Amino acid sequence: MPNDYLDELFGMTGQVAVVIGATGVLGGAIAEGISRAGAFVVASGRGAERGAARVQRISQQGGEAAFIPVDVTSRQSMDSLLADVVQKCGRVNMLVNCAGTNAASAYLDASDEDWDRVFETNLKATHIACQVFGRQMIAQGGGAILNIGSATADKPLSRVFAYSASKAAVANLTKNVAREFAPHNVRVNCLCPGFFPAEQNRKILDADRTARIRAQTPMARFG
Repeated sequence: MPNDYLDELFGMTGQVAVVIGATGVLGGAIAEGISRAGAFVVASGRGAERGAARVQRISQQGGEAAFIPVDVTSRQSMDSLLADVVQKCGRVNMLVNCAGTNAASAYLDASDEDWDRVFETNLKATHIACQVFGRQMIAQGGGAILNIGSATADKPLSRVFAYSASKAAVANLTKNVAREFAPHNVRVNCLCPGFFPAEQNRKILDADRTARIRAQTPMARFG
């Protein structure tokens, strides 16, 4: 298949992609992949040091990127992120919502504080970002939003109760926002990965659990 066809189909040359959660393991990998497709990447998250490291890594791979901090639970911070992106880049073609957190505990031990924190970070933050960036994309005439869900959204796994429930809500929210934005040429999708050895999973990935997960995975490894 000719390269120009592949570039037209999968390439993002000249586009601007905002990856919220690019300071994390999965979000960082997504940011780097989008950069390799040709987009200018705005890596966003809380950690300035990790954000700078992500930008440096993308630059070393031949891509272009910038770090802009954001507090995903604050609408004011999200508005500021959008304003900075538009001022710097003039537009935003793609948004990836990859910020997330977990609370590892047995169900009867789950605190209200942990439950609220997980839902605020995983669901509310996705909702705020879809609203804030969705308005911009509609005004531009189009765009794409990718929300990161989880394979646990429809599977009963132990010690991830709040996380699973929040990701199930993200998947449902995505469907509704996709229907709402479709007439405005804005696509909204949800990607539901399986287990990754990311920071938020370390507390629940002991040797026994790791062995059981790998035993039920055809490739016998994490993502």
